[in-house]
Amino acid sequence: MTMLPRRFVLAGMALAPASCSLLPQAGAPPKLYTLTPASDFPPGGARVSWQLLIDVPASTAALDTARIALSRSPTTIDYFADAAWVDRAPLMLQSLLVQSFENSGRIAAVARDSLMLRADYILSTELRHFEADYAAAAAPTARVGLGAKLIRALDHSVAAQRRFDAAAVASANDIPAIVDAFNNAFHRAARQIADWAFAAVR
Repeated sequence: MTMLPRRFVLAGMALAPASCSLLPQAGAPPKLYTLTPASDFPPGGARVSWQLLIDVPASTAALDTARIALSRSPTTIDYFADAAWVDRAPLMLQSLLVQSFENSGRIAAVARDSLMLRADYILSTELRHFEADYAAAAAPTARVGLGAKLIRALDHSVAAQRRFDAAAVASANDIPAIVDAFNNAFHRAARQIADWAFAAVR
């Protein structure tokens, strides 16, 4: 077995992130994490009679994964070791958006696009940010960015279009705190999307 010179070993140790290893431990399955749907909607919103289908968010290959993404610069994406979402991020967010609209108590019916709901509108989204951003501080900021289109099911014309960005700073540089930050950022984005959709179609 060839032994590496000591200077190369020390150099490799110096390049490892201080907060976490980006390389999974051999044989150890990742710990799974999920988010919760938004539920703290303000009371008194008018109920709408139309029905909604929610598409799976489109995304780049870097975010279309169950791995929890992190970024240390605007041009890099890495992943946390030994931690993952319970599903691919777009599928998880689709289910969470459905549940968030349900929790608003304002819509007649909402479902995933795979169900045979005779919808009036389709919510089509593009997942642009879903990563823990380390660019500004040691404890990262969870970023959730979605481009959204509300599409008329009858003729597939666009009724409304908007971009939504939400962020939350993690209370510590560890996975549970970072997941909590993702949860807070998603709740803000989901409430904004629901309020926008209800206001766009009257």
